[in-house]
Amino acid sequence: METSENIADQLRVLLEEWAAFNATPGNGCTRLPFTQEARRAADCIRGRMVEAGLDVREDAAGNIIGVFPGEDTALPALAVGSHYDTVQNGGNFDGQAGIAVGILLARLLKQNGVRLKRTLAVVAFCDEEGMRFGTGYFGSKAMLGQITQEDLHHFRDKDDVSVYDAMKTYGLVPEKIGEARQDLSKIAAFIEMHIEQGPVLDQNHEEIGLVECIVGIQRYVITVHGRADHAGTTPMDMRADAMEAAAKVIAQLPDWARAEGDGTVATTGYCRAVPGGMNIIAGEVQFSVDVRSRCQTHIDTVVSKLRAALNTACSRDGVSWDMDCKLDVAPVDLSTSMLDLLEQSCQTHGYRFRRMISGAGHDALAIGQVLDTVMLFVPSKDGRSHCPAEWTEYADIAKAVHVLYDLVLAMQ
Repeated sequence: METSENIADQLRVLLEEWAAFNATPGNGCTRLPFTQEARRAADCIRGRMVEAGLDVREDAAGNIIGVFPGEDTALPALAVGSHYDTVQNGGNFDGQAGIAVGILLARLLKQNGVRLKRTLAVVAFCDEEGMRFGTGYFGSKAMLGQITQEDLHHFRDKDDVSVYDAMKTYGLVPEKIGEARQDLSKIAAFIEMHIEQGPVLDQNHEEIGLVECIVGIQRYVITVHGRADHAGTTPMDMRADAMEAAAKVIAQLPDWARAEGDGTVATTGYCRAVPGGMNIIAGEVQFSVDVRSRCQTHIDTVVSKLRAALNTACSRDGVSWDMDCKLDVAPVDLSTSMLDLLEQSCQTHGYRFRRMISGAGHDALAIGQVLDTVMLFVPSKDGRSHCPAEWTEYADIAKAVHVLYDLVLAMQ
């Protein structure tokens, strides 16, 4: 087995190489799906998979899949991986670290002459973040057969480019999206390694997080329609002010989440007024709502209050609203048997660990709805993520390679 120092150095080489595929150099990493940066990253990842001895292909959704063949093709395979897209001005570890771990895992298996009974697939997923089109888990949901032709035409970016047109520009054939669907009977389990993106492991000086549950997420874009008028000459009782109605709703959202408790959170991270002039009453306001909880009832309650508040705030003549659901994924409990195996490995290596929940969504959230799935976290320095300051020590990621190596062998 390679030393931890050598593994950490190989991880550094991969992650620094992929960091160059970036639309905003000097201001974090921006690699949105179906862009030139994504294409260059995908091609590079494909090359590194080939070098690791994997049989590699790109599927109809833009996922890169590398296969380490097992001896018994009748046995369902193991899949390990994460995503290669980023948020706007994000970091170099989110998602990408999980792909690097998968490639290093395959490289070590081959180097050590290990002959697996089960096939191992290393997957680099396309568009987990949903940053460009407001959705999320595109690649993993395509593998599950949950992306339709209608979806490709419906979801659009800020420049009104549809997923369909973006895929064509990228070199894919959107009409073949159904071919990305996997036969789930041929997959035994999915494993995802990820940076924590929070402060718990770092603050407690722990090395591995074993994820027991991933929160559910509902994500909406809401548009409030009013009437644009002069800010100085239109009396307050004669306005159809879209911003006033939207602001009344947005201001209540955090308190609804607090009332539910159990770690429920609700966020408005985007808001846009039209026409957008300082001396013009807003004729339209569009804003996002993201609600997360480990309890589906809490999510549903917050969204029910949201609808009721919109009805109340938009009751004035000339004001209306509509609501577009971008994402709806239920909470998922992860595999207890795989968690137990990961815990045994941590104990064997002497790694400090804890069991925890994930407040962030991951490809494991979508896949965990239908397949045995497990996740493990490594520390994020100061809990920072989705920003240029995102950082995880390569030595910490190397520890995840050791633990996943043990897990893959134990599941043969």
